[in-house]
Amino acid sequence: MLNFRWGRSKKSRTTLVLFPILLIGALAWSVADFGSPALPGEAATTVTINAQAPTQPFPHYWERMFGSGRAILSLRDSYRRDLRAVRRATGFEYIRFHGIFDDDVGVYSEDTQGRPVYNFTYVDQIYDGLLANGVRPFVEISFMPKALASTQTQMLFWYRPYVAPPKDWTRWDDLIEAFARHLIARYGIDELSQWYFEVWNEPNIMFWAGQPKQETYFKLYDETAKALKQVSPRLRVGGPSTAQAAWVGAFIKHCADGNVPVDFVSTHVYANDSSEDVFGTHETISRFDMVPRAVRKVHDQVKNSARPDLPIIFSEYNASYMNEVDVTDSAFMGPWLASTISRCDGLVDTLAYWSFSDVFEEQGVVKRPFYGGYGLMAAGNIPKASYNDFAILHRLGTERIAVDSDSVLATRRDDGSLAVAVWNCAPPGKSGASREFNLSLQGLGDMHQAIIFRVDHEHGSALAAWEAMGKADFPTREQQELLRDAGRLPAPEIRTLPATNDEAFSVTVPAHGLDVILFQK
Repeated sequence: MLNFRWGRSKKSRTTLVLFPILLIGALAWSVADFGSPALPGEAATTVTINAQAPTQPFPHYWERMFGSGRAILSLRDSYRRDLRAVRRATGFEYIRFHGIFDDDVGVYSEDTQGRPVYNFTYVDQIYDGLLANGVRPFVEISFMPKALASTQTQMLFWYRPYVAPPKDWTRWDDLIEAFARHLIARYGIDELSQWYFEVWNEPNIMFWAGQPKQETYFKLYDETAKALKQVSPRLRVGGPSTAQAAWVGAFIKHCADGNVPVDFVSTHVYANDSSEDVFGTHETISRFDMVPRAVRKVHDQVKNSARPDLPIIFSEYNASYMNEVDVTDSAFMGPWLASTISRCDGLVDTLAYWSFSDVFEEQGVVKRPFYGGYGLMAAGNIPKASYNDFAILHRLGTERIAVDSDSVLATRRDDGSLAVAVWNCAPPGKSGASREFNLSLQGLGDMHQAIIFRVDHEHGSALAAWEAMGKADFPTREQQELLRDAGRLPAPEIRTLPATNDEAFSVTVPAHGLDVILFQK
């Protein structure tokens, strides 16, 4: 089965782009899959960690928000079950999805005289369900209701959203105002002031049919932001929500020059985006380097702009925009996530993983539990390795201790204990040598216990179990339960440290492995 994501490349704005996964599997791994992280299998790595060293704040910016499938899916029990599981693992605060104005939500229509009719029944059910589960909406204002669209241009997702500008800007403004006033009436301005309102999704590629793209998107942003602020200046609005880390500098300049309200900037990047699309260069950028470099680019653009104070939100990112089983469904994600989190620290306010669940229908109804979907949970409430990666990374502390390693992240927790992540990078779909880490620990005081959480091919990953049962497209209930068991995070290893701590603490991490070690009393 061949899987794909639509329209990521600027070169393919009007045509379907297919990415043959079989071709990827046939190619030898290259620097594009594996870059700056140290190669595995060399001599043991010794890293000194001083638990009493000065620290820097380490907010858990990577687990504040997740993306998900389109709005209407949030009414499904399977969606909400996965949401609760991911929230238990991460404590995340916000969820973002496409299509709150799509016709299947029923917000906008016109009567026989052509007059606007608003219906917020499903909007209420959608947002009530999120709030009841302890998660706030990050409202992506999209897409265009069919009755309000200036043309019938549709994005080539399975559910075919309309992506044209409005046929009547006054009616668009009225819709935005009615939407915001309804939300305030239902939830109150104190609650709404804690939400975010993001204007559209990836207008620089196939999700926006206005021409020229940037000019017409800026008009959409202006109209939408002003309509929201007219309802209440406490509502937070931002953009440009672009693919490939694009337009941020131009967007801020546009808002500053025109005195247009903006409370944050948002954009997206995927680790296999091309250097041409993200940086306008012809270099080869590894899958491990792309996201940190794009985040640095946007950070520098904001800090050098007329609004250097604006929060930076990457409201979509992942290791792949394609459907690659060896990437998003596999243990590869642990080292990739840990490396990305370590290197983006201090450069971005929120990094929102796309997405939390494979209750997701951009390419149609899911046909098998492991197909390279973007979610942490496979169809059937089956946790992937990435779910467990997030769960153990959640145990990191909120203060970072500097260490001399690109494969070790040391933190101090609120209770004074030490939490250390250690990982072994390897290309997706390729085996590699295990890597030994000798942690020279200093200043532990009375901490004499080490608790080791592991995620790798053999720990906390259901992929091998699914392959062993013949890659069933539609697992039975019994098979689903077996896969859930295989995907559960195993009990940690517990070691007692010697009283003197003179010897280095050693762990051996297999290729694609991630360990998080707690040192405590």
